[in-house]
Amino acid sequence: MKFLQDWRGRILEGTGDPAWFTAHVPGNIQHDYGMAHGFGDPNEKDHFRRYLPLEDNTWEYETTLSVRRAPEGTVWFVSEGIDYRCDILLNGELLLSHEGMYETIACDLTDRLRGKDRLCVRIYPHPKRKDAPAGTRDEADRSCKPPVCYGWDWNPRLLISGMWQPAYIETRGPGYIGRCEPFCTLDETFTQGTVRFDISCDRPCTVTLQDAEGEVIYHGTEYTFQVEHPHLWWCNGQGEPYLYTYRVESDGDRRTGTLAFRHLRIVRNTGAGDPPSFPMSRYAAPTTVELNGRRIFAKGSNWVNPELFWGTITETRYDELLQTVADAHMNLLRVWGGAGINKPAFYDLCDRKGILIWQEFMLACNQYPDSADYLAVLEREATAIITSLRRHPCLALWCGGNELFNTWSGMDDQSLPLRLLDRLCYELDPGRPFFKTSPLIGMAHGCYAFRHPKMVGCDVLQTTRRSHFTAYTEFGVPALTDMDTLQRIIPESEQFPPRPTDTWRYRNGFGAWGENTWICDDVLAYYFGAPHSLDEMVEQSNRLQCIGYQCAFEEMRRQWPHCAMALNWCYNEPWSNAGNNCLVDYPTRPRPAYEAVKRALRGTLFSAGIDHYDWKEGEPFEADIWLLNDTPQPARGAVRVELVAGNTTLHLLDWNDAETPAGSNLQGPTVHCILPVCDEDFFTLRLIAPDGMENSYTLLMRHADRPTVHRQMNA
Repeated sequence: MKFLQDWRGRILEGTGDPAWFTAHVPGNIQHDYGMAHGFGDPNEKDHFRRYLPLEDNTWEYETTLSVRRAPEGTVWFVSEGIDYRCDILLNGELLLSHEGMYETIACDLTDRLRGKDRLCVRIYPHPKRKDAPAGTRDEADRSCKPPVCYGWDWNPRLLISGMWQPAYIETRGPGYIGRCEPFCTLDETFTQGTVRFDISCDRPCTVTLQDAEGEVIYHGTEYTFQVEHPHLWWCNGQGEPYLYTYRVESDGDRRTGTLAFRHLRIVRNTGAGDPPSFPMSRYAAPTTVELNGRRIFAKGSNWVNPELFWGTITETRYDELLQTVADAHMNLLRVWGGAGINKPAFYDLCDRKGILIWQEFMLACNQYPDSADYLAVLEREATAIITSLRRHPCLALWCGGNELFNTWSGMDDQSLPLRLLDRLCYELDPGRPFFKTSPLIGMAHGCYAFRHPKMVGCDVLQTTRRSHFTAYTEFGVPALTDMDTLQRIIPESEQFPPRPTDTWRYRNGFGAWGENTWICDDVLAYYFGAPHSLDEMVEQSNRLQCIGYQCAFEEMRRQWPHCAMALNWCYNEPWSNAGNNCLVDYPTRPRPAYEAVKRALRGTLFSAGIDHYDWKEGEPFEADIWLLNDTPQPARGAVRVELVAGNTTLHLLDWNDAETPAGSNLQGPTVHCILPVCDEDFFTLRLIAPDGMENSYTLLMRHADRPTVHRQMNA
């Protein structure tokens, strides 16, 4: 039986008020302190800065135990995750010292209880490499704490800690089930499944398995059994994410959960064969997801922490975000290593919604050491992560971390942390694929701009069409957030024109991965001329983000089957930035680009390959017309292609017999025309089709008598 406790917290050493305050578990102790001292919503104004002086404090949680103990039972303190270095004390006696935030802590209190007992959890300052530049994420490279807390270009520096996962007193008696983990396999024909339970209990247990309709499939005392013709688990858009439910019971305890039957491999991409000449070295890394024998195109995004204070994240918060993922026809999320591991509810929801997970360990953009101390903590943390997540059908693959094979990280295949992670994944979860990092040979990270300054004359439409990668595991198109948010987070006196004030910098409008890479006022001026208002800049940047993401995703789909994956950077954000590449603004506000991506990721649609965004009136225009089909059924349809510029509508062609097999694309005709002379600043290519397969593209028209558009952009 579990007994939740009432906790209070205080600063034991460091900056701030040392008085006790109410602490919430799960939660983060800095957040509780801030709420108790009137810091206000950290997402508003510059309130988060009030937390910065607290980062080197030592904190303390305390509770007077409340528990009912059976005579034959034992009493335990259990925490499912404490961030990051802590001591556990009972009545002043040290029970345990621990480093890490993902390993469950369990302390036997039975023989130490006196009747009125004081339990204390002491949290020490965050680890920082001593010779690293102060205040940078370089300080994180000797720690298994997710480095995003040390600051990133979409997340403020905010070193949080505390009991971020549930913690409780647990009584254990005869028949207590200490471990209960199901393992499921399929035969080569996918028609027979095997279930094996790993159960730790001092009494016999009964296992019951039910299908989704409630019918009992198995009931008995054997821990290994067969399931004939099991329903298979499929990811979003490929079929039903079918889950069975199980119940394991002893005469004193009970465990419940879900399991699924599915077989997943990462296989070589079409056309990514051996090197064409000597020296014969590596070929492109395989990136094609093969699920239950079917090769699928993985389409989705990069997931980061949805809140600044991770302990406050709830299942409801996960659910509202993940439902927008499923609604956007996405089937895979890359859980970026810099933001660590999510709470269990995240993976349960992905199981139910059919969202595959590329899970990275908490290494990102640093050179992590071969030192024994670091490796010991990494081994404990990685072991806890693997054993807690490996039961999930949504878990597609493991990855060592983000951008580790490059000049700024400096790691390679011989780096001991990556060799350790590879070994642990093999020993503890051998059937799951493992990448040492992302990107690998053949994959691409970037570009992250609509028009990159290093690629003169090229916009994202051009660069994507000229690329030939097996997977686009990060790419982005930036935009300003909406006006309501900007007016809330930027003082009125600083709003227009945007300039690198402290507020714009704190909100990552300036000085992100480059000085002007998210507002991109130079790019906006190139296409639209000098803006007259912030509202105009918001409209312009969102216009570019919409068409940029739409065309990039569709082009990556057209490159299937050589390209097997398209994941933009990024999906969500943990607070309100002034500008970003994300599709959903904090907390759950889909941007216009979300809707554009949602249309681009429909299972079947007609698509146009367009060479660039801005065109001149009177010049030749052309576009390749395709039928895209990611679904497990054949696709067929007809499309009428028109170009509309002002009052002029040009009928370019009819393609009446488009048909392509399941999971394949068909290249159709190419349309040609001379762009009409008109007074409009934009023209639209329309692909008119029934059954939700229609599409359209609004492009920029340049005029001989003016280089940029009129002011009336919303007309």
